[in-house]
Amino acid sequence: MFLPHVARFLLWLGGWTSVGKPPEIAKTVIIGAPHTSNWDGFWALVYKTYVGLDVHFFVKASMFWFPLGALLRAFGGMPLDRSNAGAAVADAIAAFDQSERFCLGLAPEGTRSKTPGWKSGFYRIADGAAVPVVFGFFDYERKVLGLGPTLTLTGDSDADLEIIR
Repeated sequence: MFLPHVARFLLWLGGWTSVGKPPEIAKTVIIGAPHTSNWDGFWALVYKTYVGLDVHFFVKASMFWFPLGALLRAFGGMPLDRSNAGAAVADAIAAFDQSERFCLGLAPEGTRSKTPGWKSGFYRIADGAAVPVVFGFFDYERKVLGLGPTLTLTGDSDADLEIIR
């Protein structure tokens, strides 16, 4: 296919090195951090295309105007009504339940702003869907991005979140 070659070229052009491979599990939540720039979404899409990762992700609903909405959906975007964020957890769990293979990528900060902590939605989704969490990252200083280890949740949110931190 043509797009992975374009993605590899874009990574090279941007000076990025990609690490990690798509998880070999059917269902997972991928958390990518830090999410501090609009460029994170672009580089995440380039990475996912390069490695062949079929991942869905939330995008604020206001971004789904024509033609951007069609493009976002084609790459796995799902509209998020930020005024009803609690519904997103239930919608995501339902998507896991309705699919044999489903991967959801989330920014645990829930925003591009620097935050003192992470929101709990990613954990509630992974726990509610009974799927593991895969760690993704952007290292702008070294220009490395990719996927790291996988954590199977224990149900003890305090212990799990301590490992994740």
